[in-house]
Amino acid sequence: MNKLKDNWLTDGLIDYEFKKYQLLAYFKQVKESFQRIELYPYLSDLVFHYRNLLLIKENKSLISESFPKELSPESLLNMEINYRKIIADDAVMQEIESIMLYALPKFKDSLEEGSYIYELVESKCEITPVGLTSLYANEGYLFVTQPPESEINIYRYQATIFTQSSESFRGINTEFLLTAERTLSNTYENLKLNLIKQYTQLPNPAVYLVLSKVKVPYTQTLMPVAKRLLVKQISKAA
Repeated sequence: MNKLKDNWLTDGLIDYEFKKYQLLAYFKQVKESFQRIELYPYLSDLVFHYRNLLLIKENKSLISESFPKELSPESLLNMEINYRKIIADDAVMQEIESIMLYALPKFKDSLEEGSYIYELVESKCEITPVGLTSLYANEGYLFVTQPPESEINIYRYQATIFTQSSESFRGINTEFLLTAERTLSNTYENLKLNLIKQYTQLPNPAVYLVLSKVKVPYTQTLMPVAKRLLVKQISKAA
């Protein structure tokens, strides 16, 4: 993955043509990844950079924070003065604004393409509880499968809640347990019973099955979609 640095805008040479070349190479790889229906890690990367550019556009003082701050032998005072000179340089600021003007619609277009593919994949997936629904849904097991539905990847999951900017968000931690074979006798319900016998610390676990109706790249696409579907399901149950 040709990943952009977090501070790509101000890292290295601040030159419109150089940054344009750098971005063209990056978006080429994003396009190729999306054509293979491989959403991650590029989709989350696009979200991160697009939001950062919007913040910088709205608050130009954030540009100073994105400059690489490598300590030199000179004192911190001299370094601070040097940075102030860079930020005060109108030519540099105009170059940065030109780069952002070019980059923002590119990130927006790629993000929209990735979001469209994500929504399409999600529409082909369904999440259902296995057996009786547990009253406690914040911890349990996740089954993930796709055509031909002969193998099921089983994970133990735990929901987490974190706060950012006074807003609460729910996330999911997953731990891969095993890959099981599904047969006429080895049903999803039987797999659940086997888990209860094997892992006695969860006597009445919540178990959810995410089934994709289409075959897509597992690690880069299906698993991230499955985790997001699980987050939505748990949020409804909470």
